[in-house]
Amino acid sequence: MKNKLLVTILLLAPLISWENVVFDEFPKNINPDEKYVFYNHGKVLEGNIEKPVNPSKPHWGVYDFPGVKESLSDPDYHLIAYHRPKNTNPFEYAKKLNNDINKLIKAGVLPQNITIIGFSRGGEITIYSATELKNKNISYVILAACSNEIQRNKKYKLYGHVYSVIEKSDEVGSCDGIKNNSGDNIRSYDELLIDTGQSHGVFFRPNPEWVKPVKDWIKRNN
Repeated sequence: MKNKLLVTILLLAPLISWENVVFDEFPKNINPDEKYVFYNHGKVLEGNIEKPVNPSKPHWGVYDFPGVKESLSDPDYHLIAYHRPKNTNPFEYAKKLNNDINKLIKAGVLPQNITIIGFSRGGEITIYSATELKNKNISYVILAACSNEIQRNKKYKLYGHVYSVIEKSDEVGSCDGIKNNSGDNIRSYDELLIDTGQSHGVFFRPNPEWVKPVKDWIKRNN
């Protein structure tokens, strides 16, 4: 009986998927036929706390990293969500991100099957990554990250398919400036304005106002 059960498990093993598995490090096994999504979190999450509060902006509430990861995970793709160390250098981290993206591509994953999501500092890292990678087939989701400083600097550009989500009550506004700086490096661009009254903190939690449209967009463009 045990032998029959073992044979059954071995036969089914190739059919077992990684549904809704969130990777906190680069996956050891890459399937070139599948899709991959990176999520880069905000600065306040840097360190070893899973649910921090920004001490200078307590009204933004708790950053629910586990909840955000769970809500962004999906059977249609593999979610990779690293937890960055405290005081991470964003430019060096963008190089690490690009190294991981290139690993996927080298393993046979098509660039059009790769999406990078970045919120706040994580969105800045995503922009630095795109600027250096210069790949028009990758998709990018920018969540409240197009600061005035980034948009004034003409060297920063986005590439490929871009989806921006901004909150009406937040100080960080539209990505139209960097879109204009990027010219025809961007193949498609869309921006969603949500209005929850939660300011920057709306992206601290898995609010459906941004999670659902982001996942829908990824599935259309990935």
